[in-house]
Amino acid sequence: MDWQNIKIYVIFVIIIFITVIVGFIVNKLLLRLIKKSTEEMSNDPTNYIFLRRVVLGLIYVVGFSLAIYIEPNLRTLANSMLAGAGILAVAIGFASQQALGNVISGVFIVIFKPFKINDRLSLQTHHGVVEDITLRHTVIRNFENKRIIIPNAVISNEIVVNSDFVNDRICRWIDVGISYGSDIDKAKALMVEEVLNHPLNIDTRTPEQIEEGIPEVIVRVISLGDSSVNLRAWAWAQDLPNGFILSCDLFENIKKRFDKEGIEIPFPHRTVYMHQNK
Repeated sequence: MDWQNIKIYVIFVIIIFITVIVGFIVNKLLLRLIKKSTEEMSNDPTNYIFLRRVVLGLIYVVGFSLAIYIEPNLRTLANSMLAGAGILAVAIGFASQQALGNVISGVFIVIFKPFKINDRLSLQTHHGVVEDITLRHTVIRNFENKRIIIPNAVISNEIVVNSDFVNDRICRWIDVGISYGSDIDKAKALMVEEVLNHPLNIDTRTPEQIEEGIPEVIVRVISLGDSSVNLRAWAWAQDLPNGFILSCDLFENIKKRFDKEGIEIPFPHRTVYMHQNK
């Protein structure tokens, strides 16, 4: 082996080494930037995480391509592969349509942002929080702390309910039935009082609505059932987790308050007749 070949191999190894080191350093810097931007500045991490993957991919592609170009034997092999790349590209194109569709869908998700990292999503069969968006798939952490891996092309065609899109506030319906013999006005007043007294309840009225005298909490009769008058209170919370706690507490508090104030919550009754044959 002559000195020229040794020199080429040394340059080849140096380029590979530099590529790996640069990739490692850039990855560390981008992770630090993402952490600083999301924790200290409260920015959306979706774009940063996606950009990190693109930058690292470019570094490794450029570095390895340059190393291959430097080494004559590998360069010859690469030229031979490119010579027959036409037929291969057609075959790969048919085989990778789905993968390419996932990549394009991932780019569109990052650009148009129907959802982003940390958003709470409800799909037809899954519910959870977006944990990561890669070029190929979206990772959702459900409320049992399990990870659901959904290809980007699939989730792009899904009907998605995003609880954090534009506004985090959520309205919870507090539906309670009372007996026909109970005082409707009193029951409505008690429900309003319980909603107003809850610390997680928020006032969503505009200044114009407050000036017009629209009440903060509205309770209406929504239906007359077989054995109950059904009431509904509209209670607002800051976000989905607070809304869940708010509704659970209100159902319990309203039940206790109705028991104390003599408002009956009916339950089904069934009369059984025993027939005896003589």
